Amino acid sequence: MSFPGWDMQADRVCMKILTNISRFLLALIFTIFGLNGFLHFIPMPPPTGVAAQFMGAMFVSKYLLFVFAIQLIAGVLLFVKRYVPLALTLLAPVIVNILLFHSLMAPSGLGLALFVAILWGIVFASVRSAFAGIVEARVETRTVPVRRHSDVISPT
Repeated sequence: MSFPGWDMQADRVCMKILTNISRFLLALIFTIFGLNGFLHFIPMPPPTGVAAQFMGAMFVSKYLLFVFAIQLIAGVLLFVKRYVPLALTLLAPVIVNILLFHSLMAPSGLGLALFVAILWGIVFASVRSAFAGIVEARVETRTVPVRRHSDVISPT
């Protein structure tokens, strides 16, 4: 005997579990790697070739500190499940840069980069309604009425 709507409810529960696990893993990855940028508790072998030049320039210019801070902030926001769309917005360009870095310069880390991108996509799908206004093809523009201060009474 089957109950009506049971399959739909089971699908919803499975998707919620998948979303929570994905959000937690994404938060864990970016919090750990963001903290590692400041505390250096995970030893990482230095890159070679063009990747070494690129990372060297980012390190010398202190650009990496900004990237690590963004990762840490977004990771914490995902952990506490507050401002998840903001955290995803902060992480999107970071993930794109990680994917490009590993695709073009250091292919050894491409697997983790793809995994992180998939996790981001799953969490994004769960909050996609927050991004509805961004992906509209055409937006109706409204003019704001100009406020005139003619009602102001002079003190004299």
